[in-house]
Amino acid sequence: MFLSVFDIFKIGIGPSSSHTMGPMTASARFLADLRSGRDREPGADEVAALACTLHGSLAFTGKGHATDRAVILGLSGHEPATLDPDRAEALEAEVRSRGFVTPPGLPPLRFAPDRDLVFDYGPPLPGHANGMVVRAFDGAGNLYMEETYYSIGGGFILTARELAAEAQGGAEAFHEEKAAAGYPYPFGSAAEMLEMGRTAGKTIAEMKWANETARQPAREVQARLDTVWQAMDDCIDRGLRMEGELPGGLRVKRRARAIHQQLLAERGSNLAQPHTVNDWLSVYAMAVNEENAAGGRVVTSPTNGAAGVVPSVLRYYRDHCIGATEEGRRRFLMAASAIGGLIKHNASISGAEVGCQGEVGSAAAMAAAGLCAALGGTNEQVENAAEIALEHHLGMTCDPVGGLVQVPCIERNGLGAIKAVSAASLALRGDGTHFMPLDNCIEAMRQTGLDMSTKYKETSLGGLAVNLPEC
Repeated sequence: MFLSVFDIFKIGIGPSSSHTMGPMTASARFLADLRSGRDREPGADEVAALACTLHGSLAFTGKGHATDRAVILGLSGHEPATLDPDRAEALEAEVRSRGFVTPPGLPPLRFAPDRDLVFDYGPPLPGHANGMVVRAFDGAGNLYMEETYYSIGGGFILTARELAAEAQGGAEAFHEEKAAAGYPYPFGSAAEMLEMGRTAGKTIAEMKWANETARQPAREVQARLDTVWQAMDDCIDRGLRMEGELPGGLRVKRRARAIHQQLLAERGSNLAQPHTVNDWLSVYAMAVNEENAAGGRVVTSPTNGAAGVVPSVLRYYRDHCIGATEEGRRRFLMAASAIGGLIKHNASISGAEVGCQGEVGSAAAMAAAGLCAALGGTNEQVENAAEIALEHHLGMTCDPVGGLVQVPCIERNGLGAIKAVSAASLALRGDGTHFMPLDNCIEAMRQTGLDMSTKYKETSLGGLAVNLPEC
């Protein structure tokens, strides 16, 4: 499918795009199918009850990622983009106490989470590490409808049938699909993107903008883009205001506000070291990921676990870079989303599939490309910036302590933002020629993810997750 900038940057809630937003969206989609009656089992009476089974990484880290809450709220009719995060806990508690859900357009349906929401710790489903099966039953307990969903990273979901169809594609298929849909620059790889830019005399951001505006008015695209940026900016600001401990039991303290206050006190004095700019990048990213860990409103960039990198570098561009403009901000988001789309289609942005190289690594590549574009880099320099950032995240594991998106995730976003700025700066110092093409680096990430043990792919069965300090 064509990946819009608004597919890559989706407004939702924390703590995880694959384990919270994806299951909530899948559950809401199942309700839509129930309303249509499209796949109703022959002979089934009226729908009366629901059940859900979580598999693979959704089971192993589902408690820490609030997957159970996501399913409960999704089956109640809520969706990530419109749910009020402040009401989530109360809404979940209401369903648990009543033992049924009341989704709009459907009768009250029995659903007791302690009984009907199952965490299956056996082998994962065959299609993807993040699998879930949702079922509906009639009053006699007969199967009414069943669907298997896969949460493939970044809040994207596919049914088993859709995933099988997508597996037939590749960079060439990506190109053909976009071309058939009428998009003027249907690049399916970085090499193709650079060649189209040379032929058309357009930047990556301009080509991405042309694709976006081929199907919707430019003013609408700009308005939606402003909404995305505002959501990113608001998330940083909230994170910089909040204090206290994060939920989940690790007793991790929010640090962004205190660090930010220190940085503000040092500003304009002779006390700040030159490397303090890295602290600004870190604190912006940490603010976002502390909000994400608390279940707040965030923007997938391209995932929730990596949601701090792109907003941090974009805020750094606005507040710290000489000559920053609104047009530069648009170039940033367009170029970043172009790179994110290529990585997602040709490899993965799912920590459960390829480890954190696919999350923070992809985010750093996107942010590096965006900053390079905003600062006037050529297409070749933008591609180089993305490659440098991604290359130096290869092999990074996803081993969240306690199944929570806190340790090491919050600090890791800060370091990802620092790497992104360094990558963009290095690329701008050159002419765009370099040894390792971005396409090769993306493929290396895919292969590394395939070879990586499942212990290090968002299961909390290895790495830091099993090497905890003694209390």
